[in-house]
Amino acid sequence: MRASTRRAGTTAWRSTLPAAVVAGGLLLSGCGQITLDAAGAPAQSRAVISVSPAPAAKPVSPSAPLVVAVADGRLTAVVVTGPTGELRGTLAPDGRTWTSRDRVLDYAATYTVLAGAVDRHGVPAQAQSTVRTVAPTRFLDVRISPRAGAVVGVGMPLSLSLDRDLTAAARARLEKALRVTADGVPVEGAWSWSGKDRVTFRPRDYWPGDAAITVAAPIKGMRFSGGAWGERAIRHEFRTGPAVITYVDIAAHTLTYTRDGEEVRTFPVTTGKDGFVTRSGVKVIMSKERTRLMDAATGGTDPEDPEYYRLEVDYAMRLTNSGEFLHAAPWSVRSQGEDNVSHGCTGMSTKDAAWLYTHSRVGDVVVYTGSTRRMESWNGMGLWNVPWDQWTEGSAA
Repeated sequence: MRASTRRAGTTAWRSTLPAAVVAGGLLLSGCGQITLDAAGAPAQSRAVISVSPAPAAKPVSPSAPLVVAVADGRLTAVVVTGPTGELRGTLAPDGRTWTSRDRVLDYAATYTVLAGAVDRHGVPAQAQSTVRTVAPTRFLDVRISPRAGAVVGVGMPLSLSLDRDLTAAARARLEKALRVTADGVPVEGAWSWSGKDRVTFRPRDYWPGDAAITVAAPIKGMRFSGGAWGERAIRHEFRTGPAVITYVDIAAHTLTYTRDGEEVRTFPVTTGKDGFVTRSGVKVIMSKERTRLMDAATGGTDPEDPEYYRLEVDYAMRLTNSGEFLHAAPWSVRSQGEDNVSHGCTGMSTKDAAWLYTHSRVGDVVVYTGSTRRMESWNGMGLWNVPWDQWTEGSAA
């Protein structure tokens, strides 16, 4: 700023803002000519500069941007310095507010604010203040499934596991902050809590095929339960493969594989016999194993029971926690397409099982019809069997 030459009713004035403001700050105008009061001294400016969050004796939350505002005037200069140097900001068109571009401040940081303004008569005002942010010792740990970069089927749920229980208010705060998109478009769906430390998102329908799924939440600066804070913003992305849905007709003993709505293959299968009836409902492939040792004892069958078995199977894909799989069953080829003779699994020829294994991925949907035994919501990824109205009741928000 330059000193102005005195004229009638005015006097020379030189800015007393530090040189850093004048040289490196947001210099919006030169100094105007200053009106004198009755005693011949420079008049007091009506411009009042304020800073938000307001400087306080105690450190403040970093959850809001730093804003410098002026009442009854316009800003002429703003410089805010923090732990990494000068904080960038944007001035409003009317010159009355300056807002930092970083929407959340850093933790354990000190910000020095230097600002200048003039009122409508050109009388200058200056302000200097310091804002300190909190230094948390605990942060909320969030683990997300599927893992970042994974490619999964369109039935794969999105889950967040937390390292601590959250209060009802904290659960609602976290849930409201979460945003889920598919290729940048918001997904119609709902979060549902299972306990106080795990929340799962389910689209109303399945995910779209071949899409980038992103979950994001600006939790840095948010305080949760037990004195824990959000350490950084959440941004997590995975992808879906083609929209693969496989249909198993228990009564007709057939399996039909579809991709992106088109039927690709149908082949004969066998499912659970009397006493071991296969569940009807929507299931999701939980895991894939090229070979797996199956032991009926894990399901509670006594080794002395005639129904006991222990054998190695090929091309196994798990569908339930209780032990339903898709797998090769060469010993039952004669019954496949004709009768149900398994202990609940869906068996097929080795050739067909190898093809299905190759063309399926974790998260693909398998829909079973034709039996009166219903799939439970807790049994594997059974969330698709929960009516939509009931699912949304699990939301904290």
